[in-house]
Amino acid sequence: MYIKRALEKRVLTANEQRRALIVTGPRQVGKTTLLKHLAEKERAYVTLDNPIERELAVHEPALFLARHKPPVIIDEIQYAPNLLSYIKMHVDQHQSTGDFWLTGSQKFHLMQGVSESLAGRIAVIEMYGLSQSEIDGVENVPFVCDHEEMIRRHKVRKPQSLSDMYERIFNGSMPEAYTGDFDRGAFYSDYVNTYLERDIRSLTQVANALDFLRFMTACAARTSEMVNFADLAKDVGITAPTAKQWLSVLVSSGIVTLIQPYFKNTLKRAIKSPNMYFMDTGLAVYLTRWDSPKTLEVSAMSGKIFETYVVSEILKSYHNAGKQPPVYYYRDTDGKEIDMILEYNGTVYPIEIKKTGNPGKDAIKHFDVLKNSGMIIGEGAVVCLYDNVLPLDKSNWIIPAWLI
Repeated sequence: MYIKRALEKRVLTANEQRRALIVTGPRQVGKTTLLKHLAEKERAYVTLDNPIERELAVHEPALFLARHKPPVIIDEIQYAPNLLSYIKMHVDQHQSTGDFWLTGSQKFHLMQGVSESLAGRIAVIEMYGLSQSEIDGVENVPFVCDHEEMIRRHKVRKPQSLSDMYERIFNGSMPEAYTGDFDRGAFYSDYVNTYLERDIRSLTQVANALDFLRFMTACAARTSEMVNFADLAKDVGITAPTAKQWLSVLVSSGIVTLIQPYFKNTLKRAIKSPNMYFMDTGLAVYLTRWDSPKTLEVSAMSGKIFETYVVSEILKSYHNAGKQPPVYYYRDTDGKEIDMILEYNGTVYPIEIKKTGNPGKDAIKHFDVLKNSGMIIGEGAVVCLYDNVLPLDKSNWIIPAWLI
């Protein structure tokens, strides 16, 4: 079963306007499925996961392109980055749009080659796992702190109970979880093994895959927390510089994202370390070994994984619209914290994320710190498990998490 993706329109528009396009993102998020679904019948397909095709692409790129003539989908282009310069020669010679549709699951090796070889010729589209709106079959709209928009959504969206939310968090956002029989344990076991064997060992300088797996697990246990390289290094038995390098690998792979702190010269006590979030809660839950949605929901990690889910959904709502998420967080040396801040049109919008069905005004007690930022403070939100859109006061509203 194919689930309609929010990126379909962007792919088709890029096909008409650019000579090539590339869809990047983590493994198994549906990049190939999306392109195959949109491809016209005459568009060929080849994957560089196939070792024979990969060998040809690496050592005989001209022959590879002669064999796989455009229009063509080339899957996992990161295995043959040298192919990009030959694609450049082709598109410069033929000047036609949409000849090459590419996918790649490792941005840290891939994007340098794309920017050097195909700058101005290629559309770059980031893809992540399924969003709530895609699963529910509704239009994707970037999340904004606007209670009128949330009330409109409330009228058309299907409510999610606490158990519904945690089942979705537990299963994660990979399309396979929603398109048929899903063996979660087998899926994520294969996912981690494939990531370690194909991407980490072959495409990075990581010498010990088991140490890297322990590092991934340590990061999963710290999702929604401020990055502390010394603690991560101590947990795994590596150096802090190695922990920093390995975290950059997870970020470039699209597995982890970093939310930068909101910092202004007028906010002198602000802490400058980023917060870390897994983009797929299913992977984070698998790595930290919770065996059911119920045990996860009552666990000590419950609040952190709920926050991770909300943050990832907000980020996906922007990525799916082709926009850079205007997202930050705030924490200072006095212990004051705001989980998320949106900044756009010269205004900041504070957001608190609470795993509760009955938030009080204490949830917004730190929003006033933004008065010292010199920015206009817009409507605030408390994203939680309540089932309706309600005001906390004249400036801040309760927003159900399933409306994001």
